[in-house]
Amino acid sequence: MSTRGGIVILGIFAADTAYKAKRLPHIAETLMGSGFTLGPGGKGSNQAIAAAKAGGRATFISRVGKDPFGEMALAAYEAAGVRANVMQMEDVATGAAFIFVNEDNGDNAIIVAPGAAGLIDIEDVDANRADIESAAIFMTQLEQPLEAARHGLSMAKSAGVTTVFNPAPARAIPDELFALSDFIVPNEIEAAELVGHTVETEDQARAAGDILLQRGAGTAIITLGDRGALYHTAGKSELVPAYSAGKVIDTTGAGDAFLGGFATALAEGMPPVDAVRFGCATAAIAVTRPGTAPAMPARAEIDALLRSA
Repeated sequence: MSTRGGIVILGIFAADTAYKAKRLPHIAETLMGSGFTLGPGGKGSNQAIAAAKAGGRATFISRVGKDPFGEMALAAYEAAGVRANVMQMEDVATGAAFIFVNEDNGDNAIIVAPGAAGLIDIEDVDANRADIESAAIFMTQLEQPLEAARHGLSMAKSAGVTTVFNPAPARAIPDELFALSDFIVPNEIEAAELVGHTVETEDQARAAGDILLQRGAGTAIITLGDRGALYHTAGKSELVPAYSAGKVIDTTGAGDAFLGGFATALAEGMPPVDAVRFGCATAAIAVTRPGTAPAMPARAEIDALLRSA
């Protein structure tokens, strides 16, 4: 099965265990929570499900364990229509994430243990060369080992595939990854880590975008939460406002929703700024629902929001 015209995503699956409370507990303190959910997560996995539900042809490359969380992953991909190039490992547990969700405003804090996906290496990328080289879009992040991400971006770039790099979680990265990124898409926190200054205003975001371009990225897109996203490339810088789709319930996975929508729109040939708008609409709907992958909207919902706006 060819993925030409589709989106290939390298990343991790983690079972999201999400706890809702007023605040995080202090050391040695126990707090009563107001809610709990268990569902599929992991940045790359969320992005693949978001893309598929938004109408994209998504292929996901990863590893999971042969355990109940691994079965959860495969069921989620089947339900969403994601093509799963996922290795099941006998002797390593599937990844999992602890997610705190503030019950008042939906803000979150996350700890991820990648489990089996932490063993992704360049062999996983090589095993999927045909799909990567025939895709429209290749996208990856930094929850799996960096060397695998670099190898995937390099393979895709050499084949003329459009590359989307989400440098998350925030960390220092080698300069060569910038040059391999047609689109680099950090949030404010990740952008600040990359450029060494805070990214709290639109001017600071533009200054950060300049630095990312100077380091070799083709285009920088900095997601700014409820302010939208800054599209920043040579000769063009535009703040795309966020959409409102209702009361914000849970911002976990908002960036993944954006990226899945953005990649889908790019793969369909939309101009990049329009693809950013599509991503913003995807995220706007996702944050009105609890959870990550289960919150990702269907294409009809995204189109309806864009029409109404």
